[in-house]
Amino acid sequence: LKSLSYVYPIEYRLTVENIEEPFTDFLPIRAWGQHVEFDKLQVQFHIPNEEEVDFTCEFVETFIYPELELLNEKCSKMSNEERLRSLTLIRFIAIGCFRMVPRVDSKEVSDLIPSVVSFDTKYRAKYRLYAKEPQFKENLRIRLLNDIGKLLDVLVENHSDDASSIKIALKIYSLTSIYFGVFEQFVDKLCKDLETIKYLYKNKLSGKRKHPRFVIIKRIGVQLELFSISNYQSLTEIDRQVILKLFELSIHRYGEVRRNAQVYLFHILRRYLFSYQVIIDRILELFDNPGAADHDQIKGCLYILLGNDSIFIPTKHSWTLLEKLWPSLTRTIHATKISTQKLLDRIMEKIGKQFDTPAIIEDTNDISIKAAIELWRPLETHELISRDQMREERNQANIRSYNNLMETLNSLFYNQPLTWRQQEMAMAFIWLLLQKRIPVPSSCIRTFVDFLVHDNVELRKIAEKGIAAFCRIQKPPRIYTEKTLDEILQRPVNIDECHPGDRDDNLWITINDYKPPKTQKEWEETCFLDKSFHGYYKWPKIIKYPINKRERYTKENMPQDVAILYERFIDKNFINKFTQFMVLDEEEEEINFDIHRFRMFKGLFRNFGLALVDNFMDDLYILIHDKTKTQEGSHRVAAEIVAGMIRGSKHWTLDMLDELWKKLTPFLNEVCTNLSVETVSHWGSCFKYGIEDEDPRRMYRPIEFLRSLINTHVTGNTFLETSQWTLIQKLSNFEWRIPAIWCAINQYAKELLDHPYKAIRERIASVLGTSLSFDIKLPNGQSTRHPNVDQFIDNIRERLSQAIKIYEKKPLANISGQRVEIDSESRRALCEIDSIVANDDFIRKSSIICRMCLAVTYFNTSFIEGLIEQLEQVCSSPKWHARRAAIEFVQNMIFCNLFNARPYAQRLRQLVFKCLFDEQFEVRTVASVSLSGFYQCGYIQINNDDLKYFRAMSKTSYFTKVDGKKVTSAENIVKRHGG
Repeated sequence: LKSLSYVYPIEYRLTVENIEEPFTDFLPIRAWGQHVEFDKLQVQFHIPNEEEVDFTCEFVETFIYPELELLNEKCSKMSNEERLRSLTLIRFIAIGCFRMVPRVDSKEVSDLIPSVVSFDTKYRAKYRLYAKEPQFKENLRIRLLNDIGKLLDVLVENHSDDASSIKIALKIYSLTSIYFGVFEQFVDKLCKDLETIKYLYKNKLSGKRKHPRFVIIKRIGVQLELFSISNYQSLTEIDRQVILKLFELSIHRYGEVRRNAQVYLFHILRRYLFSYQVIIDRILELFDNPGAADHDQIKGCLYILLGNDSIFIPTKHSWTLLEKLWPSLTRTIHATKISTQKLLDRIMEKIGKQFDTPAIIEDTNDISIKAAIELWRPLETHELISRDQMREERNQANIRSYNNLMETLNSLFYNQPLTWRQQEMAMAFIWLLLQKRIPVPSSCIRTFVDFLVHDNVELRKIAEKGIAAFCRIQKPPRIYTEKTLDEILQRPVNIDECHPGDRDDNLWITINDYKPPKTQKEWEETCFLDKSFHGYYKWPKIIKYPINKRERYTKENMPQDVAILYERFIDKNFINKFTQFMVLDEEEEEINFDIHRFRMFKGLFRNFGLALVDNFMDDLYILIHDKTKTQEGSHRVAAEIVAGMIRGSKHWTLDMLDELWKKLTPFLNEVCTNLSVETVSHWGSCFKYGIEDEDPRRMYRPIEFLRSLINTHVTGNTFLETSQWTLIQKLSNFEWRIPAIWCAINQYAKELLDHPYKAIRERIASVLGTSLSFDIKLPNGQSTRHPNVDQFIDNIRERLSQAIKIYEKKPLANISGQRVEIDSESRRALCEIDSIVANDDFIRKSSIICRMCLAVTYFNTSFIEGLIEQLEQVCSSPKWHARRAAIEFVQNMIFCNLFNARPYAQRLRQLVFKCLFDEQFEVRTVASVSLSGFYQCGYIQINNDDLKYFRAMSKTSYFTKVDGKKVTSAENIVKRHGG
């Protein structure tokens, strides 16, 4: 039936020319793969003619009506197999002919959503394009809707065990509303097939969208099908009837009926926009029913809300829907069994992943209005008035719905006996709904503050996230200014060229030679740029940055919603109780630095300044002096609070900062002299988050504190010294912008490489690696301020060589003031350190990976000359392992630097030829592979002289005469193998 009743392309030739002509007139191979212009495609479609239309109508009437009459009259008397046969026949006939059958005329459901423009349109998609209009006895859609609907009632009531027949009947019932000739799954398959064909026949030389003719025709066919399934139409009363029928079956007492009905319900809800509103009232009625409820109905409703990959009702952008659904979902008393509780958990998890706050106040900017006018037409005056009025009504309705939703969710804690799970749901919903477009109700803020000291740990965690969000919403606005680099430096600077690395025009953004301002005015006028990429490559023409000044709330200018937070956190008893709860929040094996709690403290200290510091300082000392089993948790909480202080104080005044660090410095000194295995990671996180993404000049106080740890001498405590170096390494957040600090760290740390304790040596090596990692020279750039890698390596080599010589001559060591002779094994290990490195598997593998990573790097032309000189020296080394590694490096380097290494082709050719006749077999093998690769990629051209030379060498005789006897010559073997 599809082949008779559908419109589809029937010819997919590569060319538009007639391939039946003689080859003397046209040779098809000449046009193979050529692109054909869209206006010259000459696509041929199958359009059903009169005979095909008449045959389709006759076929449908001959076979479908007897089956319908049979099902209507003898449904209960038929066996399951007979019933399934009839339904299957009806289903496939419907699929084959429904593109010919028009949609049922019915009244449009008009109360879904208000709009100036009607959702329906007079420009409907014409699925029927035939030589004549099909003449059926009646509209088959309405006939199947009525008959199959009645059949479903009979099957569900009397033959619920016949799952196969029920499933087919549900398919037919849903087809009457949503099927117009193509299934979405089929179109998805066509799209995937088209992408595969486009990839296989892609011709990059022709350019984009220059595909062969048959690919373009396939694309046209797919676009026609895509249009047919995406041509959304308005919901009618017939469609509403289908949805309600499927909904009732989706909450049926039989699980198999529910599952099948839900599948087709989701198809219809996805097809018709806003159609989910049809079933919401029924779901709410079941959830809010004060009496006993059917468990299967509640379970079915929850599965409908859970949806599938294409539809999820609880996150629809409708404040009216959310106002009704979320409170009902929270307070329902019928989801008490384990299965329904798990469904609620899945719904909550999905809401948390997918929910994005809908717009409360809907505005359209001028750019969008202009684009709409260009696409359509300007609106008339009365239309503009109607639009503005409707938009204002909708905005006011959204505000009312939002406030009602927040108040309703909040009132559930006080007016209804909620379980702990329901309380968590309500708190999570309120937290998700926080926004800054309109004020959050004060009652919600009070609830979050109160729940910071709740007995339930999960409620406390959500409350902490909520307080962090409130602080961000209440954050005073920043004041931005714009300046050019010339204005900042007060001298002309060329910013057009890109020179990455150290330059005179980016020295001011580093901490080198930085002098802290002495007055508040200087502090506010300083240009601080927090992101580390600023100024590294080049400068923008205009630099936009916030001035170092921000308003803070005081008792005189504090709004009510802000005062709620202030009044609670100024209370010492509340803070003491809150800190004790935070210490106990985590299990012993899961104590980690909490980023959400850090953000909460950052917001509090940012908004309220020094007002809260004194209250927290008392508790901080109590926390770090805790010696009980909660010691790790106490240090974690203290670290979170201190990190919030450091990060939240970045816009404080100079006097406030001085006062803060007068209190923090002795506290941190005490912390750093009493670190333990359990607490060092928390204090490392404290400094990491406290100084992350900040201008080092703004953070010069914590930088100076960490730098001072270098000079803190800890005798007899290996772990404490290692821990302090761990904290110092957190300065890596500032990357290239603290070169003077890195030089000082490098200078001090490299003297500790021979420390007697292994743990300190390993940590020092890591710190040195960090300090040297910023010595990078990019093309057109330079690195002059950071510790130099070459100098460091030379220094280490010199010290290592001296150590080996000393221990070769004097096998004595000074240990704790006593001269002790070193045993022979230790001495031998030092003397043969080169051999150890060469034969260590880990070091060998690491060296191979290092060489490979370096070889595949794109080198600037200025580096290649020196690199080739070094490779030539290595290829002359007496160690064949080094020669093989060098020739492998050359091969990979050239393939990744094919164009900028062209001037050195002759030198590399000589180098490869030299290794091709190396005395070591492994070197010759790698050289032959490299040479063949050079020839294949065209880096070195094959010439007759080379071929003659290779042929001559390949014919070299193995033997030579020595004292009149034939002996095998190793030199001749090398020549022959190389040739």
